[in-house]
Amino acid sequence: MTPPTDSPVDEKKYWLDDKKNVKKIVWAVVIICAALFVADAFYHKHPYFGAEEWFGFYGLFGFIMCVGLVLGAKVMRLFLMRDEDYYDEAHKDGDE
Repeated sequence: MTPPTDSPVDEKKYWLDDKKNVKKIVWAVVIICAALFVADAFYHKHPYFGAEEWFGFYGLFGFIMCVGLVLGAKVMRLFLMRDEDYYDEAHKDGDE
């Protein structure tokens, strides 16, 4: 008797399915970000605004703006989100 075709044995495994590989990628990104943050001390800047002279300004600014985008998207989701069958309802009523 053959096993069913949807059994986990037949499922193809990808390298990101292993949690160890995902953790390696996360730690690699953290190390790269930390190295770039420290590298900020070793090059000459030509700032336009005074805040650009602060150590790690661009890294901190980028992180804060990224968090701001995520939080802004969560707020926008409240009034932009539609029901799962939003577009299906139009076809049920005969509106096309």
